[in-house]
Amino acid sequence: MPRESAELRALLEPAVTALGFELVGVEFIRAKQGVLRVYIDSEQGITVEDCRKVSHQVSGILDVEDPIRGQYALEVSSPGLDRPLYQLKDFERFAGHEISVQLTAAVNGRRKFQGTLIGLRDGHVVVQLGEEELVVAPDEIDRARLVPDFDSHRAEGA
Repeated sequence: MPRESAELRALLEPAVTALGFELVGVEFIRAKQGVLRVYIDSEQGITVEDCRKVSHQVSGILDVEDPIRGQYALEVSSPGLDRPLYQLKDFERFAGHEISVQLTAAVNGRRKFQGTLIGLRDGHVVVQLGEEELVVAPDEIDRARLVPDFDSHRAEGA
């Protein structure tokens, strides 16, 4: 699956859902100072205050459990229009949407693809790429995101 930490998800998801939010994903990026990103969502959307509440709750859990060594920054945010896809249910939920996929290893000399998400077939993620289909196992996906459809968002706001 895309680079989500299953351990961190299991640790944080109960607290996030108890606050009334969906935990979209959790990823830890190692750098000079690591970054722990927690993406949350709700049917009403996400406000800065929602992020503050979740950040406060998650910080408390991380301080007690101490699952990450060293210093890191905690970022809590909405998934945005280019929502990352982490779990198998995401690949079912967003079937029919345009996505970009980056694989862990090249297929036909490429690691990056963009196409229409068909969904899941026999436990594999299927993406329509013009006349061809990309069929990959979830563990072959490094990252996957929705491709924003700015035309439909402009039409909604008009």
